[in-house]
Amino acid sequence: MTLTSFYPVLGTHDVAEAATYYEQWFGFRRTFTSDWYVSLERDGYELALLDPDHPTVPGGYGVPARGTILNVEVDDVDTEYARLVTDGGLTPVLELRSEPFGQRHFILDAPGGILVDVITPIPPSSAYAEAFDSEQRAELTSS
Repeated sequence: MTLTSFYPVLGTHDVAEAATYYEQWFGFRRTFTSDWYVSLERDGYELALLDPDHPTVPGGYGVPARGTILNVEVDDVDTEYARLVTDGGLTPVLELRSEPFGQRHFILDAPGGILVDVITPIPPSSAYAEAFDSEQRAELTSS
């Protein structure tokens, strides 16, 4: 198999609202727009939004993806917290904090019940370092 693309398609009843959110706060741009589907792109990363009531969604699967978490890794989570929360006025559902498993992060509630976890990897505690494969462990503990 040759993988040519891989991206999430999130169910949301207000596709336009969700698209505007990802454009405004995360710098995505629209590459396709209809009233039931929007494709977004930023720096080679793709995200799509789909009205779960559209007839292409198989019966019984038309429930939005509430509880889905999008991880957005950035180089400086503290700067993004200031931009999105302190200056931007968004309210996190999980405040900025450092985790022993190797993340400094905060979580936002995006349209459609999606959680956006904004993350900067940090060195994990020794209790978690062994859970990473050797290549990842070396990269994380050398920062």
